[in-house]
Amino acid sequence: MLVQGFNELLWWASMALLVFSVFAFVDAAIRREDAYRAADKKTKPFWLIVLGLVVAVNLYPIMFFLQIIGIVATIVYMVDVRPAVKQISGGGGRGGGRRSGGSSSDGPYGPYNGGR
Repeated sequence: MLVQGFNELLWWASMALLVFSVFAFVDAAIRREDAYRAADKKTKPFWLIVLGLVVAVNLYPIMFFLQIIGIVATIVYMVDVRPAVKQISGGGGRGGGRRSGGSSSDGPYGPYNGGR
């Protein structure tokens, strides 16, 4: 009974890790290529390959240590790379990426008045 409960817990944990890695892969795929270079965070193909391998390792668990390495890579992407790329590409949370209180004519350093 106890072993069955532990196996079920491990199954749910592996499914959560798979969903987490798939989310990171999809997020990396929808970000712009130039934002990765502007944020100085490797390249988009690099992260797609790494996160794609993580998804494959989580789909077909071969060795436990590969899953640990994959989760570390996914966490690095989600904690370090994703926020930097999101900030560069203007994908901030609410308001379409603009700071609250700003207008649509605001540039990165303040309001843009059309060169007047």
